[in-house]
Amino acid sequence: MVWEPRTYRQVSSAGALVSFTVVRGETDLQIGALRDLSAEALAAVDAVRAGLEHYVAAHPRFLESYVPVDVDDDAPEVVGAMARAGAAAGTGPMAAVAGAIAERVARALEALSAEVIVENGGDTFMMGTRARRVLLVAGDSPLSGRVALAVDGATLPIAICTSSGKVGHSVSLGSAHSATVVAPDGALADAVATALGNRVHGPDDIERALAWACAVPGVTGAVVIAGDRIGALGEIRLEPVNPQV
Repeated sequence: MVWEPRTYRQVSSAGALVSFTVVRGETDLQIGALRDLSAEALAAVDAVRAGLEHYVAAHPRFLESYVPVDVDDDAPEVVGAMARAGAAAGTGPMAAVAGAIAERVARALEALSAEVIVENGGDTFMMGTRARRVLLVAGDSPLSGRVALAVDGATLPIAICTSSGKVGHSVSLGSAHSATVVAPDGALADAVATALGNRVHGPDDIERALAWACAVPGVTGAVVIAGDRIGALGEIRLEPVNPQV
């Protein structure tokens, strides 16, 4: 796996929240909370990863499959969530891993901070009551960094997950600059974002791909950027962002 610097974090801001980073293995989280909860977040990461790694060691197909897989009834909770998300999206369960971990770390911190944002490689889970804006970063598209997804505080908690065929190390079978999915379930948003991106090979695929994504039960909205075109469907409100000069 090739590591790429997460340069999009240089233009991100958690507003009045305290921002800190937690890294364990492949898990690299940028977290915003009312205070520094690095130790608590790391403990949450370790707990989630322990169950996942133990299961994967005994069931390597869970790690390797690009199609849905069945899991044991007594599998760790995160494993079951990822398997269900993969089944809904038609992907392998690991397509849901970043969103699943982001949600579980955020929920582990909820009792310690009324506002929590956990970002995991472009997959974000937000908790609290404050309205937020999520910048859509889309590689070399002229629309990258020019549009934000407005999030109403009344819709939280919510997951906003993005896949790209142009940016990052995650596997994509498409060529979308960004494919973003919104859902209350982090694992589902992540897996459907992957499948949405897989369906976009050019601007002409945007409308059809969005219709598919928003038909998945549990998905509330989706946005695709391909080249100089953008499309959105569902409970989505986009706002222009003035470029910094």
